Amino acid sequence: VQLVESGGGLVQPGGSLSLSCATSGFPFSTSEMSWYRQAPGKEREFVAFISNLGRSTNYADSVKGRFTISRDNAKTTVYLQMNSLKPGDTAVYYCYAPWGPGGSWGQGTQVTVSS
Repeated sequence: VQLVESGGGLVQPGGSLSLSCATSGFPFSTSEMSWYRQAPGKEREFVAFISNLGRSTNYADSVKGRFTISRDNAKTTVYLQMNSLKPGDTAVYYCYAPWGPGGSWGQGTQVTVSS
């Protein structure tokens, strides 16, 4: 199982970023997917969820209305569009697949929101 996040970077408050998580090694189209984040000194927290066919999504209250999770099953990739970014969104962002013992995580991509 392999999950590789990309798209992070430095952005000013109010800006946007689009994250991608390319996957392989498991049946992506049958698997729900999630994004999590971990800020310095804090525990990893849930950000967004998408069902296997993309018909159901769920978001943390802190990102609802600003972030959008989506997926392309043909490309076995999940995305996170982040708009109206705030300094509090600064964190390492991880994608997660409930596959394998304890689930599978990517290596993370750093998002820094700062002026």
